[in-house]
Amino acid sequence: MTEHPGLPLLFLDIDGTLLPFGGDRLPPAGEKSQDLPHPGNPQLAKLNRADGQRLLELPCVLVWATTWMEEANEVIAPLLGLPELPVCELPDASREPGTGPLHWKTRTLVETAAGRPFVWLDDEITWRDREWVAAHHPGPAHLHRVDAGVGLTAADFAGVGAWLRAVTAGGGPSVSRRR
Repeated sequence: MTEHPGLPLLFLDIDGTLLPFGGDRLPPAGEKSQDLPHPGNPQLAKLNRADGQRLLELPCVLVWATTWMEEANEVIAPLLGLPELPVCELPDASREPGTGPLHWKTRTLVETAAGRPFVWLDDEITWRDREWVAAHHPGPAHLHRVDAGVGLTAADFAGVGAWLRAVTAGGGPSVSRRR
């Protein structure tokens, strides 16, 4: 992750974050599943196409942090108008040893960030993850929990954008405790 070394990383989840679990957008009225962008997965109709541009406007390096792994670049990125993004090599969730109540991605994201400022957008972040990151990551970090029922909102983008701008300007807290 040496691309743009001065910019913070943004670790991006898909399920529950870009692809909300709630809602009734399956499929939109008048559309049949074969008319959807990816007919094999009608859930993809829930993607907000504007999220791609909103993500690209953030002052950071976008990194997939999702169980979709490389499929995120094959399926999700084109639908959102995103270029191919780096993919964080995550451990198998069922084999991550000794995480207890800690999210199975937390340790890997901190290792991958290697002291660099980062944002983590996910629907499963808890206070335990925030405390662990505060104790183990020397740089600024913003762990932003997204409501899985609605996915990313304009308010989420505004808050994350403000944090990123503060960090890139040389300010901001070491670990954000909000949400």
